[in-house]
Amino acid sequence: MGDSNRRSALNRRSFLVGGAALTGGAAVAGGAAGWGVGGRTATARTPDRDAIANSRAVGAATEPFHGDRQSGITTAPQAHAAYVAFDLRDGLRRTDLIGVLRAWTQDAARLTQGRGGLADLQHELAEGPSRLTVTIGFGPELLGKIGLGDRTPEWLQPLPDFPQIDRLEDRWSGGDLLLQVCADDPLTVAHSARILSSGVRDAVLQRWAQRGFRRAVGTDPSGQTQRNLFGQIDGTANPSPADADYDQLLYSDGADRRWMRGGTSLVLRRIRMTMDTWEEIERSSRELTIGRKLDSGAPLTGTTEHDPADFEAIDQTGLTVIPTESHIARARPRVRAETILRRPYNYDDIPDPGQISNSGLLFASYQADPVRQFVPIQQRLAEQDMLNTWTVPIGSAVFAIPPGCHEGGYVGESALEG
Repeated sequence: MGDSNRRSALNRRSFLVGGAALTGGAAVAGGAAGWGVGGRTATARTPDRDAIANSRAVGAATEPFHGDRQSGITTAPQAHAAYVAFDLRDGLRRTDLIGVLRAWTQDAARLTQGRGGLADLQHELAEGPSRLTVTIGFGPELLGKIGLGDRTPEWLQPLPDFPQIDRLEDRWSGGDLLLQVCADDPLTVAHSARILSSGVRDAVLQRWAQRGFRRAVGTDPSGQTQRNLFGQIDGTANPSPADADYDQLLYSDGADRRWMRGGTSLVLRRIRMTMDTWEEIERSSRELTIGRKLDSGAPLTGTTEHDPADFEAIDQTGLTVIPTESHIARARPRVRAETILRRPYNYDDIPDPGQISNSGLLFASYQADPVRQFVPIQQRLAEQDMLNTWTVPIGSAVFAIPPGCHEGGYVGESALEG
């Protein structure tokens, strides 16, 4: 890990951390006394009319469903997400799968526009779409199970093993089909996922469901890149639509399988964060681990989030300013073709007995070819990444995201009938 003096902070608990905790506790106690013993009473405020209007606008906002490409990939990330995976029931035929995809397409087209699903008995819950998107994915074994295995893209396979870091659990991995449901309202996400899932239960079995969140709408008007629960800005190095090769990096050209033209792939990794031990190291050690400043997200060699990182810069001790084993140093693409689009969500679930947290990241990565783009990055991170001390991958899945469809068609039609 380099010079022992430089890295020693990573292995001890800073005295200042304990001091800050004590100070924070005193502040909380003082605040409670001010409102309780002092007799001060909080008065209800009349809701601001502009705030009400803005909230209604958020609820009424829609994203398109039909089109050449599925929504929910380059869509500005919504505040809430659900990823739900399914396995085909034994004996399912191609015609049965077509029925599932038609049902999902019809219901998703309605739900995203604020209308209840075809069999929705609680259509009131669909009236606030809140930028709902529904994205459908195919797992590695799906087409083979219905006799169309020769149509499976070569890259559509589980990720290789990364024994240095992976502690994968079946309950968070794999799957034949995927629903990615995202919206700015958690009620919309829950209702939509329920309608879509319950309507096809005779054909598929739910394998797992993972739910995540980002900042609520309006809480971060600056538009700053998403933060994960480590406080780290996550997604700075994403490609931009202004890049000349943006479509090439993100979408398939159909060279492998024609039906995938205009589609993409999703790698979903469930990463547990060991919050308790992360909180035992001081701020400077956290920044060295990541390679970025926590307040601004700037690289340690810069001042703003999107400043280019200088991985060759040397400090007064002769060490690189950004450690060579830091997260950003290991994750950066070595060639342009390794660029991926990150769209992560946090999770914070009920902890196990005796624990105080069960938190982490639903790391969603989109790219034209995960073998060529995602795997090399993951291999470097598995081999040597300072952040591995506080993160553990416990789930992994890969899906093909077919191109979109137009009215009268259904998502996946080019694969099953092309």
